[in-house]
Amino acid sequence: MQTITTVAELRHTLEKCRRADQLVGFVPTMGYLHDGHLALIAASQAKCDVTVVSIFVNPTQFGRNEDLSSYPRDFLRDQELCRGQGVAILFAPGAHEVYPSYFETFVEPGDLAKPLCGAFRPGHFRGVATVVCKLFNMVQPDVAFFGQKDFQQCAVVRRMAIDLNLPIEIVTVPTVREQDGLAMSSRNRYLSEEERHQALAISRGLAAALNEFCSGERRVEKLIAVAKKHLETVDTLQYLELVDGDTLKTADSPLRRPAALCAAAYVGSTRLIDNVILTLPTR
Repeated sequence: MQTITTVAELRHTLEKCRRADQLVGFVPTMGYLHDGHLALIAASQAKCDVTVVSIFVNPTQFGRNEDLSSYPRDFLRDQELCRGQGVAILFAPGAHEVYPSYFETFVEPGDLAKPLCGAFRPGHFRGVATVVCKLFNMVQPDVAFFGQKDFQQCAVVRRMAIDLNLPIEIVTVPTVREQDGLAMSSRNRYLSEEERHQALAISRGLAAALNEFCSGERRVEKLIAVAKKHLETVDTLQYLELVDGDTLKTADSPLRRPAALCAAAYVGSTRLIDNVILTLPTR
């Protein structure tokens, strides 16, 4: 595995791969890797000849009073995990490599960035779209892999790739969960033992609604109520919304199209997000 820190070296190395007609897969991360990230790497390994993983804690997607300075980091551990997974290139640029002096050009996403997390984290998806677009231009992958847990991010990135004519296939990999159902997240390490148990209310509420849906329930208000009953034990429920799977607008009731039930909640001072996809059976 090569660990590369500059765009120039990255492009020089990947040019050799392209001359050999190798398919390049890309997994962008902010580090502190867990099994969810490893699932993305495995998906890339299965589909592509060469896998590039980036580690960059992107300052432009953190709002004021968010956890940029305390975001978990362990580069040596991440490096060993990537090496063990057979990653070809670990790209770990510094902040000045990504955002040079006098940087002032950003990608402004549209309506997909406005609901859900976008309503509570102004500027977040502007930062996400910008850094992902920049990383896409640096790596120039054939395929990029993202986790379903960040459902809205996947929608924003897929729309950006289409709108900006980026020749990259966007693959969404299902959420990886702990044995008790908690969605894996780098921020889970913030939770105390008591908070870790409390956080299970999120996945349990979403799972309960999914079970109702699979049993035939199609009323939006009923599905939300089922999930919300479990979520009463979190410290702050920021949102619980059932949205159209493509537009992220509030889903029509009864459901006739694929939808996503999305939640964001605070457990202690830790903000956690999760979702389940509701796909109607084909006839």
